Amino acid sequence: MQESVRYPAPGCIVEYLEGNAVQIAMVMEEAGGKLRLFLPNRRETRLTSARVLPWLGPLHEGVPGKDEMARLLEAHKARREQLAAAVPVDELWELAQGEVEAAPARWFAELMETAPGPDEVAAYGRALLACKSHFRFQPPDFQVYDAETVERRLAEQKAREEREALVAGGAAFLRLLWEVASGRKALAPQGGGAYAAEGVPWPAPEVADRLKALLRARMIDPETQEDDALWRLLAKGLPDVPHLPLQLLMAWGELPPHHDFWLDRAGYDAGDTWWQPFAPEVAQLAAGAGPELPPCELPFISIDSATTRDVDDAFYVEERPGGWDVTVALACPAASWPFGSALDKSVLHRATSIYLPEGDCHMLPERLGTDAWSLRAGEERPAFCVRAAVDNDGTVGECRFFAARARLAANLAYPDAQAVLDGAAEADNPAAPHAAQLRMGLALARARQAARIAAGAVVMERPEPQLALEGEGWDTTVRLFCPEPAADAQLLVQELMILASSALAEWGAVNHVPLLHRTQDVAVPREYAGIWTEPEDMARILRALIPSTLEVTPRPHAALALPRYAPVTSPLRRYPDLVNEAQALHMLATGTPRWDAEALASLLDQISPALEGASQVQRFRPRYWKLLYFRQQGDKVWWPGVITEENEAFATVNLPEQGLIVRGRRKLFDERAAPGMRVQVRLGKVQPLYNEIQILEVAPADGDMPVA
Repeated sequence: MQESVRYPAPGCIVEYLEGNAVQIAMVMEEAGGKLRLFLPNRRETRLTSARVLPWLGPLHEGVPGKDEMARLLEAHKARREQLAAAVPVDELWELAQGEVEAAPARWFAELMETAPGPDEVAAYGRALLACKSHFRFQPPDFQVYDAETVERRLAEQKAREEREALVAGGAAFLRLLWEVASGRKALAPQGGGAYAAEGVPWPAPEVADRLKALLRARMIDPETQEDDALWRLLAKGLPDVPHLPLQLLMAWGELPPHHDFWLDRAGYDAGDTWWQPFAPEVAQLAAGAGPELPPCELPFISIDSATTRDVDDAFYVEERPGGWDVTVALACPAASWPFGSALDKSVLHRATSIYLPEGDCHMLPERLGTDAWSLRAGEERPAFCVRAAVDNDGTVGECRFFAARARLAANLAYPDAQAVLDGAAEADNPAAPHAAQLRMGLALARARQAARIAAGAVVMERPEPQLALEGEGWDTTVRLFCPEPAADAQLLVQELMILASSALAEWGAVNHVPLLHRTQDVAVPREYAGIWTEPEDMARILRALIPSTLEVTPRPHAALALPRYAPVTSPLRRYPDLVNEAQALHMLATGTPRWDAEALASLLDQISPALEGASQVQRFRPRYWKLLYFRQQGDKVWWPGVITEENEAFATVNLPEQGLIVRGRRKLFDERAAPGMRVQVRLGKVQPLYNEIQILEVAPADGDMPVA
């Protein structure tokens, strides 16, 4: 046996790369650069000498028999693997960096060994091949990477290894979770080395954490391109259904049943703990630090839902010859609000309160919005007041704005106020002592509404069913009901709030104060003015309107029939109202607005995305519960509805009592189906999470149309 070998002659041990792994063999024949090799598994293969790795030997003279060749190959292989595992590659790189740019395997072996033999040189070659982060094999040498390249490649290697571990440990588990989400399997408890189910192991903790983060990220932003290739690998074999990551997380138990992913997408924290990092500042604000305000002795009253805790508007009406004088008192957080602070930025990101069947999410910390600044009866509160003269014909005269401290005489609920207005109040009705106020307020409201309708206002009165949830988790049941009607009491409040916001907009225009305006600048046919109650009429008119937008430029609001409208009546609940209130207060106190038009437009650029995110929560989350209600009722129930639109392919049906619009294939309906026809529909194939519900069958209502 010779230790130094220059050519792969018969009997020589050689190595080559196959499938990115080092293979060992013995040369049996060599002719014209082509080798016939014997492998440890006793098979033979052919190879060009160019593919042989640049370390040869030892050479075994005489080419022993196959049994001996196999024994020798196994012995050399075992020795080289053992030696390679002990090669200090990091130390090699430290010694070589700066000394050479590239060198053969023998050079590196000689750095650490005295007279290394073929097995030692081969072991170093194997170790260097495996250390791709520090060395690059460019036959016959190994290139030595610089420190910056090594750092980058180590990071890439780590990410690659994590990715491979994630796919290996996560793909099967996600498929299992889908089986659990589909109700076909149950997830066994984790712990004690138990399997999740059917032989699928729980992922390792680091894999599980990465899976959870990936699923959450894709739940929040399904269109994200980050980790897209990884997601495709993990989701291979899973159905392409909406909200797949959400369903997998709920099946995993990482999210509760019926989780509200819309809040996650809006970046909106539910509950009342989000403000804890700002607790000292909130405590100071709640303690009442702020400007000194003069008292206003008017006995204001408020009217809200019985469950309302954030009372932000109240009123007092005085009758005078030819009309009324009305003062609207608004909660006044803007008097001491720390604009520009970290707390303010968090509140701006929330932008509005959200009211859901499962609970309210308040824009402000509840310690402020439902306590310290809420207009509670009998407790003095800062208030921003709007005083206006209104004539009997609904014309608004002079308006004045001022800040004061107000003490409400009563917080009334809509049903109690309505009972007084109906003349049906019991003696112990808390609204009874304020009957005169309520009647004057209603007369004013009716006059104002009539004046707006005469100017072209479009008023739509539609029932607003409410949802109540009972039970927990997947056992939650949904109840749908219509609250006790209080049309007059609601009209009173609505018209006073419209009056206050339109008065502020007019004041801003006269005094050149930039404000945030709610606009709907569209031409509406004159015949659309009025009060509408039929679903088909409202659907027809809505097609002529456009959604209102929030702008700095004061433009008309078509449906309200106002030349300009600056919302200000809900500063505890809506950030634009808080901004408008602050703008007015600053102007009254200093003679200049807090923000100029450019600064206000910049602020609006921050508010608008937050409002849109919260708006999606407010639109889609109650609809989810409503669809769940219909699914729980089953597909045998017939629901009364009204056709509001139809074409050759589809017909749209409004279910007024349930506040839902559904669409069905036109062929389900009679050929005479047209807007305004009353029908009954049977609904099914309800998927609340996918926002899907279908009309299964249509029947006549009161003989309007025959069964299709």
